[in-house]
Amino acid sequence: MSKGREAILALADGRIFRGRAFGAVGEAVGEAVFNTAMTGYQEVLTDPSYKGQLVCMTYPEIGNVGINAEDAESRRVYVEGFIVKEYWERPSNWRSEMPLGKYLEDAGVVGIEGIDTRALVRHLRTRGAQEAVISSVDLDADSLVRKAKASPGLVGRDLVKGVTSAEVYDWDFGDWKLGSGHVRVSHEAMRDAPAIVALDYGIKLNILRRLVATGFRVKVIPAASTAAQILAHNPDGVFLSNGPGDPAALPYAYRAIAGVLGKKPVFGICLGHQLLGLALGGKTYKLDFGHHGANHPVMDLRTRRVEITSQNHGFAVNDESLKGRAKLSHLNLNDNTVEGLQGTGVPFFSVQYHPEASPGPHDSSYLFARFRKLVETFPRYGAEALERIIAAEASAQSQIS
Repeated sequence: MSKGREAILALADGRIFRGRAFGAVGEAVGEAVFNTAMTGYQEVLTDPSYKGQLVCMTYPEIGNVGINAEDAESRRVYVEGFIVKEYWERPSNWRSEMPLGKYLEDAGVVGIEGIDTRALVRHLRTRGAQEAVISSVDLDADSLVRKAKASPGLVGRDLVKGVTSAEVYDWDFGDWKLGSGHVRVSHEAMRDAPAIVALDYGIKLNILRRLVATGFRVKVIPAASTAAQILAHNPDGVFLSNGPGDPAALPYAYRAIAGVLGKKPVFGICLGHQLLGLALGGKTYKLDFGHHGANHPVMDLRTRRVEITSQNHGFAVNDESLKGRAKLSHLNLNDNTVEGLQGTGVPFFSVQYHPEASPGPHDSSYLFARFRKLVETFPRYGAEALERIIAAEASAQSQIS
């Protein structure tokens, strides 16, 4: 156990932060980013999209509610290292099963507390996300800066291969209910439900739960599946998941998507959205410090409705590269980056943010119902199905307003 042990966070540009270690004893290298969510640190830790990153929480007190198995978003912790202002060793929550520090120690993940996280966040906003090292074993600041500078970074790296499932499997758990946990849906109840395949680029469990709760039979397949392998399952629709790293480093993924477009309805979230943009012939680029948190405002350009969204990405789609190939459906109100795409004559839509939340608000959960409607109406209306659905949504929203 590392509690009370000295630790250092060193950035590649030479900035040094000294604090105390918690979690595992050791050293972690990755891109330093910050997350602005006030809650949900366990969901953050277990989100595969954070593979390759050291995450700083901007909320000052972390660990208060402990850890419990039901709140995990994957089978393990995926952050490379964890940075907090103040770690609470003794959680106060009736659902807690263990302290955060023990959870990180068991996972072999190094944490650092007691640093000025406001200063770190301001530095990253000014200088951009950058490679960094957390260490509780090497306390030579110059040595750690050299290690940070030598880190390969995220651009051009395929991190999906380290988080995707190697096997095809069925998923049948739905939403969580107090006192019951995650409810399993019987095969009999799902017998007549539309079937979809979900490409696992690092899929969060709450996405799978929301798909089942929306009424889908879900089959999860590996990220490297080809278009022929996807279509061989004869799905009614195709879902493209979230995941870590640079979408441009995944040509096998966006080539497979290109082979499916127009043949099946498609819905993409986060990395899935970016890969969809590349499959259409567009381009992606790296953001200065990314979007990570549960309070990002996004506008639906059709209804002008603003949704507060959960986000976790360091890359974005270039809107100019997709002119004439897709409609821009959602816009980030903080920096005007692309937050959603809609097909023109092709049945697909995608969002950069996370409508399944975990953590975060539920403003955008209607998108799962939209996908269900698209899958159900595509056989009848073909390429017109999506436009009909979105027009009906806009009409309903105008009546409410």
